[in-house]
Amino acid sequence: MKLSIGGSLKLAFRPWVEGLENIPAEGPAILASNHLSFSDSFFLPAVLERKVTFVAKAEYFTSPGVKGKLTAAFFKGVGQLPVDRSGARGAAEAAIKSAVDVLERGELFGIYPEGTRSPDGRLYRGKPGGLARIALATGVPVIPVAMIDTEKIQPPGKVVPKLMRPGIRIGKPLDFSRYHGMDGDRFIQRSLTDEVMYEIMKLSGQEYVDMYATAAKRQIAEAAKQKAEDEKQEKHQKQEKQDKKAA
Repeated sequence: MKLSIGGSLKLAFRPWVEGLENIPAEGPAILASNHLSFSDSFFLPAVLERKVTFVAKAEYFTSPGVKGKLTAAFFKGVGQLPVDRSGARGAAEAAIKSAVDVLERGELFGIYPEGTRSPDGRLYRGKPGGLARIALATGVPVIPVAMIDTEKIQPPGKVVPKLMRPGIRIGKPLDFSRYHGMDGDRFIQRSLTDEVMYEIMKLSGQEYVDMYATAAKRQIAEAAKQKAEDEKQEKHQKQEKQDKKAA
């Protein structure tokens, strides 16, 4: 399944890749990437010889009907691992446990330190609870990855992707083994995460924003809501003026 999906993606979109030599031929490693598009989790595995596992919402694997079965087969084929996100804390612990299991098997694990897709193409502050805890608990190298232009292929809300060449830059592995076992230290978690995000920024060329993407999304949503309310009020005032003139 991975070969057929990966082959189809490479044939259709012809992604360019730099730094493939930084992916180890064997042994565990964490691939920490920026997150621009839903398709990021498909393009990165497509260009690698080795399997890389990401976590995905369990709903993608349990939806009913023919469409649900096809979706589940697709996600399994590209190396997605179902995680129940019904509770915030429980979901985080389940994702970390799943990641550790993958790495203990000597495999590659992929993660998006921002925690969600960028709302505007900029790079946001990494959340330390996932990436850092996994890296510190396992002692495996962290490989920074930059996805380039994937948000232009399938922007949020668009169903049909645009045929164009995305890019992937893979940086040199970062060794945090000196902190192995210190996964409970919040200062170490923050420092490790910031170092990884800095390397991703250099690879991607994105503008860095020192706030979480989730907070930025809330601000954008609130601004859009306020704009809609202002436009509605303005329209109402214009209508009142027209009614007065007509009277």
